Amino acid sequence: MTITKPLTDLDIAYGAALKPIAEIAEQVNIPDDALEQYGRYKGKIDPKKIPGEPYGKVVLVTATNPTPAGEGKSTVTIGLADALKQLNQKVMVALREPSLGPVFGIKGGATGGGYAQVLPMEEINLHFNGDFHAITTANNLISAVIDNHIHQGNQLNIDPRRIIWKRVLDMNDRALRKVVVGLGGPTQGVPREDGFDITVASEIMAVFCLATSIEDLKERLSKMLIGYTYDRQPVFVRDLGIEGALTLILKEAFKPNIVQSIEGTPALVHGGPFANIAHGCNSLIATQTARKLADIVVTEAGFGADLGAEKFLNIKARKGEFHPDAVVIVTTIRALKMHGGAEKSELAKENIEALSNGIPNLARHIETVRNFGIEPVVALNRFITDTEQEIQTLLNWAKLNNVRIARTNVWEEGGKGGMDLAKQVLEVLDEPKQFAPLYELSDSIEQKITTIVQKVYGGIGVEFSNQAKKQLKQIKENGWDQLPICMAKTQYSLSDDPTLIGRPIGFTITVREIIPKLGAGFLVCITGDIMTMPGLPKAPAALRMDVDEKGNAIGLF
Repeated sequence: MTITKPLTDLDIAYGAALKPIAEIAEQVNIPDDALEQYGRYKGKIDPKKIPGEPYGKVVLVTATNPTPAGEGKSTVTIGLADALKQLNQKVMVALREPSLGPVFGIKGGATGGGYAQVLPMEEINLHFNGDFHAITTANNLISAVIDNHIHQGNQLNIDPRRIIWKRVLDMNDRALRKVVVGLGGPTQGVPREDGFDITVASEIMAVFCLATSIEDLKERLSKMLIGYTYDRQPVFVRDLGIEGALTLILKEAFKPNIVQSIEGTPALVHGGPFANIAHGCNSLIATQTARKLADIVVTEAGFGADLGAEKFLNIKARKGEFHPDAVVIVTTIRALKMHGGAEKSELAKENIEALSNGIPNLARHIETVRNFGIEPVVALNRFITDTEQEIQTLLNWAKLNNVRIARTNVWEEGGKGGMDLAKQVLEVLDEPKQFAPLYELSDSIEQKITTIVQKVYGGIGVEFSNQAKKQLKQIKENGWDQLPICMAKTQYSLSDDPTLIGRPIGFTITVREIIPKLGAGFLVCITGDIMTMPGLPKAPAALRMDVDEKGNAIGLF
């Protein structure tokens, strides 16, 4: 008897028949002079050469709180777009770019899975068109100029103890969280404490993803706060006089990247801020460009609705002056069972009790989306271990609670497996919306944070550390309090404690720090033990990666 080894995502990707990128661009009428080909199957498009206004409708894909079992949000995003294409809709996908840190750390790749992938997956996962390298370089140019300025006499009177700008690297490396630079004597610079963040946590990444044009990009870069003087006055990038050089480094990266799904759906993959330490959405310029080219744009926001979707709706949509016309919440039987107390090793076994106990996590995310004035569609992402009784338990709950829900099997079937979901999304797109952000920018910082905690997380209130209280006072004195809030919080829980899974109640959120990101245009509120430079796990995904004798990737998934 011959045992057939299951196909991996990489096997499926290598077996796909890719179309030349020019053919993909032609599907959505991208002008020839707007397409810049990076080889045969990748390209960039120049937004300035795309005529028209962004009128396409937006479908936002979010999820319940992620678990180690995996929910498949990117996979559903891509599969939904493929299904809409099969229904003869003019559709595009807009996704974030993978960060090398998580690719080599835990994820192993971030381009969807099975028969719902964007391709060429190995190139998108590894370097892609160089965007993240450009952002890393621009960030570190600022650090180099800061240290050089101090070394050359420090005309700006910068206090080395109050520099808040960090260097970055697109890799998980905990040893770099705190470092000392400038050692070795007078010719090596001025010694000071420094640190590294991961590239996706750089404010330049957030600026890159919220800028509306190259001119707006330059203006936002100039506003970035890098530290304070000895008399505690703020110092900005514009004071260093390098916003032009930074824009020069980023000008090609700022053009959205175009690729394709396995089924040939055009996809813009551009930008990639983390959702737990930044705002977690692909670039605004890519979303708006896609809205010019397609009638429907399917996009995603990182992690659960408590993180990426909240920031998409309160920050990105507000900045872009649009709103989603439909929201999809991805969940799985496995994830809900884990939120209900089941161990990962026991997920293959039927467990109606754990499933029922975990459903309140899904209910909280549905309430969050409804609070924004949008009725969501739940995508039940199927796994082979799901039993019919478990599925019926969730479907019955949805029916009793007037929740739209669709069985989804895009990993195995591609667009065909997302047909029920696509049809329900089309119904929602035609319904009237009463979208509104959860808070006004004129609300106090404390009010804005409390609104998020109560209306999104389901908590009772907020506490501020002494450091956060001092930062609040300084932010108000500088007139920076009229900005949206970007919560930095664990993705695993609705609270700031990753061990409180399911739907915790009666908790408070503790804000440890409030960091003004004036170029991005929001205030980052750090809670819990969130890290802006992740570490590698005990057995990183890199251990399973290699190349074969033909130079093809092995171990990406």
